[in-house]
Amino acid sequence: MKKILLTGATGFVGKALLAELLQNNFEVIASIRNTPIPSSLKVQTITIDSLLASTDWSPALQKTDIVIHSAARVHIMKDFSTNPLAEFRKTNVDGTLNLARQAKKSGVSRFIFISSIKANSHSSRSQSILRPDDTTPPTDPYGLSKYEAEQGLLELAKNSTMEIVIIRPPLVYGPNVKGNFLSLLKYIKKELPLPLGSINNQRSLVALDNLVDFIHLCATHPKAANEIFLISDGEDVSTTELLIKIARAFNKKLFLIPIPALALSFIAKLFGKDAMVNRLLESLQVDNSKAIELIGWRPVISMDSQLKKIADFHSK
Repeated sequence: MKKILLTGATGFVGKALLAELLQNNFEVIASIRNTPIPSSLKVQTITIDSLLASTDWSPALQKTDIVIHSAARVHIMKDFSTNPLAEFRKTNVDGTLNLARQAKKSGVSRFIFISSIKANSHSSRSQSILRPDDTTPPTDPYGLSKYEAEQGLLELAKNSTMEIVIIRPPLVYGPNVKGNFLSLLKYIKKELPLPLGSINNQRSLVALDNLVDFIHLCATHPKAANEIFLISDGEDVSTTELLIKIARAFNKKLFLIPIPALALSFIAKLFGKDAMVNRLLESLQVDNSKAIELIGWRPVISMDSQLKKIADFHSK
């Protein structure tokens, strides 16, 4: 039985991943911060107050085979720190590389880093589809911190028997989703009119079930070693199409006003909402063929089925 250290075990992705690993009979040490793990789960926990260059991981790394690192300082829409990049680097770069070095020293065989598509690029406006080997530099502090962590991990792997796997997901959606996706759900549930009826972008998303299944596969597949993967459902949609799918899943009437994207962008800028609105207007497509062709992964759930699971979750 493989022993796994899972960081961020109480987060949106981590919680679902923990359930997947336990269901598949892995021995798991769950790293937590403030939120406890339900006592019904047969899992050892370790409380880590901060993810920094000075954090001691030795108690959690004894006889550990695999580390899945999903904890991070996440992207913040309104970041009021005086130096956001420095704050992101403390956790996402220094904290990650500190954990990886200790894992290497402890004899961990594989280190899986849950990165972000922002380490690749903010959008695919300048190119049709993003790929794992693209060199477009990140455009914001969060993306740059993830990119720098990746580079540090790949450098560490050059002189080590510890294998590195890097996974860059785009927007992840599933039950208990937060952020902009949750805001859209709230608008649709209230059947409020939305000015998004003529958005012709294309966006890749990844269902939580699909991402968790892919991480699970990467934990043991030999061909995943020292690779970077982009992952998605393989069902790219426009924002307008996504809203239609969500409304159908929730069985709600949808009122879409066909305002041109250029006009929406201009109005949003006037009200200081351009960053949020541009996320709904831009295209961001990823090429997940490497995951399919190299290690034989296939999506385990369709977009419509995952949206129905979200609707069922919100109806409770």
